[in-house]
Amino acid sequence: MLKTFKTGGVHPPENKLSAGKFIEVLPLPASVFIPVSQHIGAPSIPVVKRGDVVKTGQMIAKSGGFVSANIHSSVSGKVKKIDSQIDASGYMKQGIFIDVEGDEWLDEIDQSEELMKEFDLNGEEIIKKIQDAGIVGLGGATFPTHVKLIPPKGMKADILIINGVECEPYLTSDHQLMMEKVEEILVGTRLLMKALQVERAVIGIENNKPDAIRLFTEKAKEYGHIDVTALKVKYPQGGEKQLIRAVTGREVPSGGLPVAVGAVVSNVGTSFAVYEAIQKNKPLVERIVTITGKEVAKPSNFRVRIGTPISMLVEAAGGLPENTGKIICGGPMMGKAVTSLEVPVTKGTSGVLLLKKQESKRKNAIACIRCSRCVSVCPMGLEPYLLMTLSEKQIFDQAEGNRIMDCIECGSCSFTCPSDRPLLDYIRLGKGKVGQIIRTRKK
Repeated sequence: MLKTFKTGGVHPPENKLSAGKFIEVLPLPASVFIPVSQHIGAPSIPVVKRGDVVKTGQMIAKSGGFVSANIHSSVSGKVKKIDSQIDASGYMKQGIFIDVEGDEWLDEIDQSEELMKEFDLNGEEIIKKIQDAGIVGLGGATFPTHVKLIPPKGMKADILIINGVECEPYLTSDHQLMMEKVEEILVGTRLLMKALQVERAVIGIENNKPDAIRLFTEKAKEYGHIDVTALKVKYPQGGEKQLIRAVTGREVPSGGLPVAVGAVVSNVGTSFAVYEAIQKNKPLVERIVTITGKEVAKPSNFRVRIGTPISMLVEAAGGLPENTGKIICGGPMMGKAVTSLEVPVTKGTSGVLLLKKQESKRKNAIACIRCSRCVSVCPMGLEPYLLMTLSEKQIFDQAEGNRIMDCIECGSCSFTCPSDRPLLDYIRLGKGKVGQIIRTRKK
């Protein structure tokens, strides 16, 4: 019987329209906007100024603290200005504008496709190189990877879980990366194991990717202590706590870190980025992005430089369909709608989804019918109907007491609600306010 997590979950239509489409290299843009905050934690601090000439892979912003990440130029050219622009969050964010002039990489970066299996670095050296390369979680959370590899005092990991689930509908960037870069991901997994000092790793892949399961099962035999686990298809199995429960049976406590139960989770894209950082001296300057939608002429998977406007992805996929009603960065469940095609690709951009007008319109919400579907599908065991009401009425002390901060914002509640109530919208607002209250109280 296939493994999966126990509590809640839904089965939205998969719509993997770009599955099996080989990764193409998107041409360089004329200019890029590289935000200095592409990660959870403190924004990075620019170390270049207007007029500076930079090379591809050169650091242009230094991490602003321990929970932060370095930012590197994804192109070569001249710094036009340091200014603000709207990013995928919808807010103005500071970033570095660079006019592209050729594509000259730093000399120490190996751009060859040759597979490099052997390495002789110790755990501390691996973590240092990961930190220098500005690697963050590429599954969407963008948590700085070096922080995850240094557990809090008194905690120790005994298993590394590699997330190859990609449960979000439409997205296929991770799946295609697994099919094309299997050994690089496995070498990256070995590097992460050494950094964590663990003897076992498990790669979790949902059963709707049988080709990836077969490929990794065969190749993992050559690397030792890396197992592949086929998982039942269920959303949001890509969430850390849900994946840990599915693979190991362990329950991460409320408010706790995965390492509290001895597990660390890393996305397959992150594992590949770790391989490139350690074996190729390549910082995180590009990633794989899916561009898709039911009306898109050419759903595709592209290798894209960070800072590239998403308009280039849309054009490469055949242009913007006339009946497009909404443009989403990410998938339909957890992605966010954007207001401009000039929003840049960042480290956390896994996909760009173009929804038809008919699909993008919200239905009129009606009164809650007390059916409890939102409760039954919540993977965190929460009561979404109650959290929405408490957030709407601004009763934040009770919202905190009912564990609003445990919400992973997966959208399962809104997806299943027969009354079309904006459950997640209000819960997000409530989480933001409760988070502010908690931070103020700690100070």
